[in-house]
Amino acid sequence: MRDLHRAVLEWYAANARDLPWRRPGTSPWGVLVTEIMLQQTPVVRVRPAWEAWMERWPTPADLAAAAPSDVLRAWDRLGYPRRALRLQECARVIATDHGGRVPDTEDELLALPGVGAYTAAAVAAFAHGRRAVVLDTNVRRVLGRVMDGRALPAPSLGRPERARAAGHLPADAERSVRWNVGVMELGALVCTARAPRCEACPLAERCAWVAAGRPADEHVHRRRAQAWHGTDRQVRGRIMAHLRALPDEAPAGRDELLAAGAGGADPAALADPGQPARALASLLEDGLVVAAPDGAAYRLP
Repeated sequence: MRDLHRAVLEWYAANARDLPWRRPGTSPWGVLVTEIMLQQTPVVRVRPAWEAWMERWPTPADLAAAAPSDVLRAWDRLGYPRRALRLQECARVIATDHGGRVPDTEDELLALPGVGAYTAAAVAAFAHGRRAVVLDTNVRRVLGRVMDGRALPAPSLGRPERARAAGHLPADAERSVRWNVGVMELGALVCTARAPRCEACPLAERCAWVAAGRPADEHVHRRRAQAWHGTDRQVRGRIMAHLRALPDEAPAGRDELLAAGAGGADPAALADPGQPARALASLLEDGLVVAAPDGAAYRLP
């Protein structure tokens, strides 16, 4: 196991990307913002958004005091905009209940709005240098291939997989943090899901998946492809983009938003004419859009 650790740590030292949130001096708040933004969103889109966000709201108190409409505009096209409002809720709790300090234990982090098991472990490790089992998709894929010979991890994370990852975590806290980020980086850059570059992998000679001839994904029948085009998510995104583009506090009429959701077309011409109205209703329910008292106009919260 010591050789395994050494191989990953040496590879990471030579190949790590220069990402702003990894630089010395990044605050725990900056790390937390990073982890929320990176959920289901690629680094190339997160990087400029994170830099602008941290310049505008460098502390939890700054974000807690912001107008939700400004928060949603700044979130822009990162996707899943409910994360933006949950992050603001999180900032308020940190500012009021923790004196503006991001908690450093996983249990305290898990109690924050919008923080799950992965995010709590990642912040404990990367923001506070604690020994924690950090298991994102990249880490799970690397460990699954090297240890179990499986092309891709199971759709859901189980106790045996978590226990296996914990068993391979270095005992030293500082080394464990570098191991976590090193395996994560290896999965992002080399041991990718669709086009792994095994010839460049420091673990190829000890990889059970390579030794087995790189077998196909045994869980392929259990996976659901996340469609985008033509879905309610796409229509919601169009409506949100339209509202973000309006001047501050400017409302939009219902027909205007339904047409925006339909991509500028007449909603009645869609295969599912009720989709724009359904998407608008879901945005209202999620608190991402608010209606005027008379229900005739809508705006960001």
